[in-house]
Amino acid sequence: MSDTLNFIADHWLDITTTILGLAYILFEYRASAWMWVVGLLMQSLGIVLYYQKGLYADCAMEFYYIVMTLYGLWRWTRKTESSKSTELPITHIPVRLALRWSCIACALWGTIWWLLTTFTNSTVPIADSFTTALSLVGIWALAHKYLEQWFVWIAVDVVTCVLYFHKDIPFKASLYALYIVIAILGYRKWRRQMSKTLK
Repeated sequence: MSDTLNFIADHWLDITTTILGLAYILFEYRASAWMWVVGLLMQSLGIVLYYQKGLYADCAMEFYYIVMTLYGLWRWTRKTESSKSTELPITHIPVRLALRWSCIACALWGTIWWLLTTFTNSTVPIADSFTTALSLVGIWALAHKYLEQWFVWIAVDVVTCVLYFHKDIPFKASLYALYIVIAILGYRKWRRQMSKTLK
């Protein structure tokens, strides 16, 4: 019993953020704005968790996530002059933006990798900087409700799953394994939903 309690005490942040993360991805799957509300709490706790585990890029990114979460909540729920509905429609990302943000993601990856290797004791700078760079782009695409944001998250989820198992964050690692499946299903659901909207 004491071993179980000690395990929970050692991993309570991991467990809590995992539960919140599951709620987050399910709301995202359903294209529900409640995702952003759950995200605020998850990201706040994530700052502490990632700092404790030495995932400094992930830790720093949570601050950006909080800003983008507030922006995403505003984008998803505001009324526009052209529509009486408060629901932001799902659309394709314009090609010019996709190219621009791909270049930005590569530049961010290199910059974050350099920062981690120069100023921290990170033992996983390549993977940490990769997931951070793609996530910075991914949450921007999610805030704009672009269908292709799911492709970004699938790449992030695969690498993050392996990284978190390596860094002894087993619950979140397992959650990211589940994220991969939900992201694939989410893409298909959003694509069907977008097709119905366009008809």
